[in-house]
Amino acid sequence: ACFRLLCSLLIPALFLSGILCVCVVVLLWGIRLWIQQRKKQLTSAGKDGKQPLLVAFFHPYCNAGGGGERVLWCAIRTLQKQYRNVTCVVYTGDRDATGEEIVEGAFRRFNIKLTHPVKFVFLEKRYLVEASLYPHFTLLGQSLGSVFLGWEALLKCVPDIYIDSMGYAFTLPLFKYLGGCRVGCYVHYPTISTDMLSVVRNKDTRFNNAAFITNNPIFSKFKLVYYYFFAFMYGLVGSCSDVIMVNSSWTLNHILSLWRAGTCTSVVYPPCDVRTFLDIPLEEEKSTTEHSIVSVSQFRPEKDHPLQIRAFAKLLKEKRLGQQPSLKLILIGGCRNQQDEERVNNLKRLCGELGVSNEVKFRINVPFEELKRHLAEATIGLHTMWNEHFGIGVVECMAAGTVILAHNSGGPKLDIVVPYEGHITGFLAENEDSYAETMAYILSLSPQKRLEIRENARRSVHRFSDQHFEETFLLSVEPLFK
Repeated sequence: ACFRLLCSLLIPALFLSGILCVCVVVLLWGIRLWIQQRKKQLTSAGKDGKQPLLVAFFHPYCNAGGGGERVLWCAIRTLQKQYRNVTCVVYTGDRDATGEEIVEGAFRRFNIKLTHPVKFVFLEKRYLVEASLYPHFTLLGQSLGSVFLGWEALLKCVPDIYIDSMGYAFTLPLFKYLGGCRVGCYVHYPTISTDMLSVVRNKDTRFNNAAFITNNPIFSKFKLVYYYFFAFMYGLVGSCSDVIMVNSSWTLNHILSLWRAGTCTSVVYPPCDVRTFLDIPLEEEKSTTEHSIVSVSQFRPEKDHPLQIRAFAKLLKEKRLGQQPSLKLILIGGCRNQQDEERVNNLKRLCGELGVSNEVKFRINVPFEELKRHLAEATIGLHTMWNEHFGIGVVECMAAGTVILAHNSGGPKLDIVVPYEGHITGFLAENEDSYAETMAYILSLSPQKRLEIRENARRSVHRFSDQHFEETFLLSVEPLFK
């Protein structure tokens, strides 16, 4: 009787499931056909009568001043130089600026001049990917928000080739299966990583793992299950990509383990404008009465500026015990939004609490020439992000001739601050004490010894030049243009 009851329930359920699956497939196929029809209506032929190949980059914050934006503009410039019949499109949420202002900003900040015009598609729903909208389940919220933002982008412009250049992997199946596009992505850092899973598993308190979760075993287990579920979904959507580019060995290891698409994955080091810094003369420091320590990174929580300030305060405290040269810390970075501006205000308050307000200077959204001047005058380049995926700021500091002190993890540890031809290129540290001690050690070296380290570092950074990026980027994206 039980078996008959089970069969009587199971067979209709399977039948209904089958009908639903067929309906979903038909619906998605219908949407795809409708989108293709829409593309034909929106696309116009060029001067020679041929339709240009539309290559779209999904970069909602293209007017920000970070390393990710430098990759975007270099990639566009590279495609414009290589392919004649290509029109580059940028999906952006920067509606407070015109297309001309955005392109001008790219030139002013990064010294990148495009050879042809770029088409901008301005998106109205960028707020859907703002972390502030999702105080809980932020990863899932932002990822689902990116799908809706991607849908808006797809409706406004259907490209031939779609490249996610900002890490919104959940948009990839949308453009591939509904848009009928060839899809690629440039991964600066995985949305979730095995390191993040280990942080939750080991109940470590960090900026993305609050103390109230680590102190509660039920919350910790629930978050771990949530992270594993998200990692599974992230792997599914990421594996849809036809071409996967990653920015470092650290990112490569995580993407290979999560996406399992090794045949189409390659390391493409981000383009660092090393050539622009190479005209800064390398010579022994003239001034022995003052040293500046410069940090270059956006004011985001993961960059861990508080660690820089606390380590600097500790260094000052120890230095004041004797007659030493005066020191100043200069924090240079971009502010993307109000949250970043609030973060800067909090950092200024921290300086006040530690009594170092007079020695710490903040330089926000500075022009390129000012950035270059600060690096030319600096003795130490400072970087504190744990598991930085790559670290363009680290490379820039080394190219400019500072003695770099970076975090002993991620890209700086595996790819950048590594011995070059057997010679030391910089230093690594992990916590407040080791940063303060290493800064003190660097300052205690003779100017001649510091010059040797700076020369080694400068010779090593040619691996991260614009030219090397162009070559590896074109090799990687070639399958998308076949």
